[in-house]
Amino acid sequence: MKTKWMTTTATAAIAMLFAANAASAAGQLNIYNWGDYTNPELIKKFEEKFDVKVTVTDYDSNDTALAKVRAGGHGFDVVVPSANYVQIWIKEGLLQEARPDQMENFKNVDERWVDVPWDPGRHYTVPWQWGLTGIGVNTSVYKGDINTSAIFLDPPEELAGKINVAPEMNDVLFATIKYFGGDWCTTDKDVLRKVRDKLVEAKTKWLAMDYSVTEKLPAGDYAAVYYWNGAIMRSRIKNADIKFGYPKEGFPYFMDSVALLKDAKNTENAKLFMNFIMEPENAALISAFAKYSNGVKGSEQFLPADMQDAPELVVPAEFQPAGEFLASCEPDVQQLYTRIWTELQK
Repeated sequence: MKTKWMTTTATAAIAMLFAANAASAAGQLNIYNWGDYTNPELIKKFEEKFDVKVTVTDYDSNDTALAKVRAGGHGFDVVVPSANYVQIWIKEGLLQEARPDQMENFKNVDERWVDVPWDPGRHYTVPWQWGLTGIGVNTSVYKGDINTSAIFLDPPEELAGKINVAPEMNDVLFATIKYFGGDWCTTDKDVLRKVRDKLVEAKTKWLAMDYSVTEKLPAGDYAAVYYWNGAIMRSRIKNADIKFGYPKEGFPYFMDSVALLKDAKNTENAKLFMNFIMEPENAALISAFAKYSNGVKGSEQFLPADMQDAPELVVPAEFQPAGEFLASCEPDVQQLYTRIWTELQK
């Protein structure tokens, strides 16, 4: 991994810039982020430090966020796309090159998250949270193997009709393609035919495809979910019968990052926020709320004790080979996947 080192002069200049901004930052900041993903304590701390009024608006998928911003007239300053969507935002000219790599707190970003494929050297984005998509099961309902995508693709009788699946196309297709031994971004027609048929069949045994997991899974409204690890951890904290499974056939890792929109009205406040969340204590606030890992060194010491060895966050060695970062597919491949997803939504 490459790390950019700034000269003493450059560092001093940037520090002066942020000091000046902090003194005159009064105003607004409009954040467009995933639902139930932003710690109110983090927002309050930022507002009080910089005298900025923050408004957070939720979205429910990468595609929803992209469509809203493409349409214009949204009024947002920052957005939090997943890694496999960042290049789409960049190529369509929807983001400013905010140069977080030149910000004061960039030194705190873990080296593994600096020279990333979707934003080499971090010219556009800063880490928000990262995690993986796996299985959550209420073990008072089902006591069999939960380390498999069969939980939602070939549900056991005990779980049929009680399953929720994340309504995020790439996560669902990734697991299903892997279930049939295919590679992500495959165009193999036989594999994709099996994927389509299996998803259409499996959906008849699902109860929902929504985002209400942290309430409905611990309450017993769902007996199983294919969902993100942090939300399943939050569910397990409320109900000890909830257990997390790593699909042995294959599961996707993700990272969501904060980016500055091209048509932002509060650019300087947005940059202050990007720098702010790269402070270890503030990054820990992000993780403490939603229960995902972050990409900032030193944040560990500020995290709640229950996150240090949580089974949802520490991948067992036996399942590590099954994990793969969810990469962007070529547009023609994405079109094939969108057709399958559209058919599934009928």
